[in-house]
Amino acid sequence: MLPYPQIDPVAVSLGPLQIHWYGLMYLVGIGGAWWLAGRRLDQFDPTWSKDKLSDLVFWVALGVIAGGRLGYVLFYDLPAYINDPSLILQIWRGGMSFHGGLIGVLLAVGWFAWRNNKGFFELMDFIAPLVPIGLGAGRIGNFINAELWGKPTDVPWAMVFPTDPLQLARHPSQLYQFALEGVALFVILWIYSSKPRPTMAVSGLFAICYGVFRFLVEFVREPDAHIGYVAFGWLTMGQVLCIPMILIGAGMMMWAYRNESAKRETVS
Repeated sequence: MLPYPQIDPVAVSLGPLQIHWYGLMYLVGIGGAWWLAGRRLDQFDPTWSKDKLSDLVFWVALGVIAGGRLGYVLFYDLPAYINDPSLILQIWRGGMSFHGGLIGVLLAVGWFAWRNNKGFFELMDFIAPLVPIGLGAGRIGNFINAELWGKPTDVPWAMVFPTDPLQLARHPSQLYQFALEGVALFVILWIYSSKPRPTMAVSGLFAICYGVFRFLVEFVREPDAHIGYVAFGWLTMGQVLCIPMILIGAGMMMWAYRNESAKRETVS
């Protein structure tokens, strides 16, 4: 068993002002994605200015934060937030939903694409390889908060989390998700998107890979205590939300390559 590194969730305290590591991880994710987007901006559209890229990053970040928080409220703990609406603003305590954040990003990108005469999936294919930066950083934030830990286990790298009332050795599932949703997903999408691909294909691959990675990790992650398993006695809410994501992603990739093939046949 590995000792859990005791890290204060508060990175900096300035009197009554406290800056939490969880919030800083979002800044790391947004900043990293912004920097990488700048490196590929000419490949995406050489006519775009840095200012336009900054506008895109701002709206996508807003979609992530607003959608992620509202998604968590709606999907995972609606009664608690109805009883105390002020909890919605306490983002530093955790409680962000990836699937809600994804909906927020889709809405933000749809609006931005319309305002700038860009194709929706053209923009989504540009953004998709950047998203794992934020996902990975967010999982590090979960680990520092000692939240969303895994199920009890006897693997050599198991940890006892200070927030666990039972004090059992558990899977560090936050680190599994960091490795898969952050590192592996970034490498796959960055390499795949480094060459021209049919429109919608990169977005489709993102949906498939994230859905599969999240679905697998959920088997060793402790389900939310107030929700438990929501289907068949073994599927968690995260897994239920990932199933349509995987299917939609597969459909998107099939459509993208069939459409590309049809265009080539028409030209020939």
